[in-house]
Amino acid sequence: MKRFYTSLIFLSLLASTIFAQKSRVHLRMMQTSDIHSNFFPKSVDNIQGSNGGLSRVSSLVNERRETFGDNLILMDNGDILQGQPIAYYYNFIDSVSPHICAEVMNYMRFDIGNIGNHDIETGRGVMERWIEQCNFPVLGANIINTQTNEPLLLPYVMIERDGVRVAVLGLVTPAIPAWLHEGLWKGLRFDDMQETAQKWMDIIRTTENPDVVIGLFHAGQEHVRLFDEYNENASLTVAREVPGFDAVFFGHDHQIDSKTIVNKAGQSVILLNPGNDGKVVAELDMTFEMKNGKVVNKTLNPLITDATTYPVDADYMKHFDGQRAIVDGFVNKRIGYITDDISTRKAFFGPTTFLDLIHQVQLDITGADISLTAPLVMRTVIKKGDITINDLFNIYKYENMLYMMKLTGQEIKDLLEESYYLWTNQMKSPDDHLILLKEPTDENETPRLANFYFNFDSAFGICYTVDVTKPYREKIQITSMADGTPFDLNKTYKVAVNSYRGNGGGELLTRGAGISQGELKKRVMFATDHDLRYYLMKYVQKRDTITPPYDHQWRFIPEEWVEPAAERDFELLYKSQYKM
Repeated sequence: MKRFYTSLIFLSLLASTIFAQKSRVHLRMMQTSDIHSNFFPKSVDNIQGSNGGLSRVSSLVNERRETFGDNLILMDNGDILQGQPIAYYYNFIDSVSPHICAEVMNYMRFDIGNIGNHDIETGRGVMERWIEQCNFPVLGANIINTQTNEPLLLPYVMIERDGVRVAVLGLVTPAIPAWLHEGLWKGLRFDDMQETAQKWMDIIRTTENPDVVIGLFHAGQEHVRLFDEYNENASLTVAREVPGFDAVFFGHDHQIDSKTIVNKAGQSVILLNPGNDGKVVAELDMTFEMKNGKVVNKTLNPLITDATTYPVDADYMKHFDGQRAIVDGFVNKRIGYITDDISTRKAFFGPTTFLDLIHQVQLDITGADISLTAPLVMRTVIKKGDITINDLFNIYKYENMLYMMKLTGQEIKDLLEESYYLWTNQMKSPDDHLILLKEPTDENETPRLANFYFNFDSAFGICYTVDVTKPYREKIQITSMADGTPFDLNKTYKVAVNSYRGNGGGELLTRGAGISQGELKKRVMFATDHDLRYYLMKYVQKRDTITPPYDHQWRFIPEEWVEPAAERDFELLYKSQYKM
């Protein structure tokens, strides 16, 4: 009996010794962001090509699961509900079947989601239906229900793996009201990211005892102040000014990035951005040294992984064969005929039939005097022949609604001055660029557009010139209305604009025309119930045969400088390896 007790004591001491020894826990976090419903190897509308997409990311995830098993934490950082026809179909056409976005994410076993601004753009009904169908928490700490004054969604989530406690806090850019019609987010407000992060960091650190704190922010890193009210891109600011984050995964700006900064408390913070469309995945490798069940040391290493080198997941594709076939049938349906080719490729160098068609549709729907629009895609070409619903996704990329607003002649001129200031270089010689470009930082980098092309508004309904040799506020000369009657700077006109612009997007109406963001709502005379793509479809179906308008009403001058410069810049943008 004595020998038995001696053996028992020895085993007990051995177990205690083993438990007291250090052990190692290895976790891997993976983030996708700004997928824009690129679920399959080639987008239905053929815009994105064959690289990227969740069908390839799925193969990468499967490989990681073989190594990490349940210690893999898979996250998505928003803007997944908008972008491709397959999401549009389940957003607005079939609202009864399970939503494809939830089905795909559940199939891939995402652990966490976050809200992006384009998810809110679909409207609360679509967004909340998708969230309900997700088998994982979707975060949004600064999306506040105005009735309860509490977050609409979970602000953060705690995940525990092998004794390691991981806190993930989700935030979205608060500038939603600057872009989207209030009807899409009625009953919500969007609080400042830094203030919200500080509030929840205090709660997480004092009540949750986390071993690591992660930010999942749908916001870019470069701080932009809109209307003196919204900090659009505050990811870097939060990482620096709110101590406590070990790493911040961010997105929204479609810029791949991996860096380490030092916050104001002197602590290192990793920042990771996977860009867009699933071409790369941001990963965080985390190793924890444990003693007596507690973390005593941690090592975090960031990774950017190229998903385009992975094969398409055949099982994934087979699983969604049914949904893909349904949507293929929807988008390939003939709705009309177009009598000539139209293209956005020349929209940066002068008026085009492509944009004139959009202008004409906007005027027909609203009965406005003047239309404003910008190219929303860079490389779209619609060939002469039958038009399908598929083509409408190439023509009009976003789910913008259409407004008719009251603007004075002076405000219209000032808005155009702002647009062409963002769009064109001030040419000092015939050898200069026509388009305003961001000069490369090294000899291997191709020049890029200095500003977003979806803010390059042109007008229809007025005749005007743009003198690219002139400075800001002196480029535009409006000569008359399109019918030849005088244009009056003091007169109020009815102007058709999309909802992004009408809400202040791009700041053409605020910074350019000098209208306060609060005043913009008072200027709206009419708003459509559906997105502009819906009305394009009805426009084509009603007429069946569409002849693109050739009523070009503006031009760049001096032409002897502009024409050769346009040819050079066209070659640079479209014949080189240029990428947006």
